[in-house]
Amino acid sequence: MTRWAMVVDLRRCVGCQTCTAACKHANATPPGVQWRRVLDLETGEFPDVQRAFVPVACMHCDEPPCRDVCPTTATRKRADGVVTIDYDLCIGCAYCTVACPYQARSLARRATFAYGEPIPAETVRHDDARLGVATKCTFCVERIDAGIAAGQRPGVDPDATPACANSCIAGALHFGDVDDPNGNVSQLLARNQHFRMHEELGTGPGVYYLWDRK
Repeated sequence: MTRWAMVVDLRRCVGCQTCTAACKHANATPPGVQWRRVLDLETGEFPDVQRAFVPVACMHCDEPPCRDVCPTTATRKRADGVVTIDYDLCIGCAYCTVACPYQARSLARRATFAYGEPIPAETVRHDDARLGVATKCTFCVERIDAGIAAGQRPGVDPDATPACANSCIAGALHFGDVDDPNGNVSQLLARNQHFRMHEELGTGPGVYYLWDRK
């Protein structure tokens, strides 16, 4: 069984926000909507202060609370672990937005553009189907499916890998099949200490954070 997952190496993330920009470019999200963010955390007291950068997005949970509260079954979990939204079924009630413990969902009621009036690139990529409905990171599922159909391997072949992982200048983001013991993400988890965000809630997040070697 395939279970797509992302591994974030917190030792390598430099907080450049390139993954945020790559996600916005790949998915043409409107101003104010960021499916991927990088948290900037500061600990300690002057002069002994440290900073840490934590990329966050939809966690593609094993037990997604967003799915459980959806009254129309618009939110679904695929067999490969990717949590999706059917825009044709979503009624924009925002129950899922409230239920998500990772603040990973957005809802835009009207079209907005960076400079008031849409520039040509925004005109071409604007999608009315994403107005008035919940939206979020999809692990670039279209790239995954198209890549697999073309005989490519997500997490290895760039065309089949989420845009954020492709763009990371520090090599902090890794994507692959966590159920493949010989795969890239499984090997990283085997060699390093890691955690999952709010794992105590029982959601079973599909994003793992590395913080030190075992």
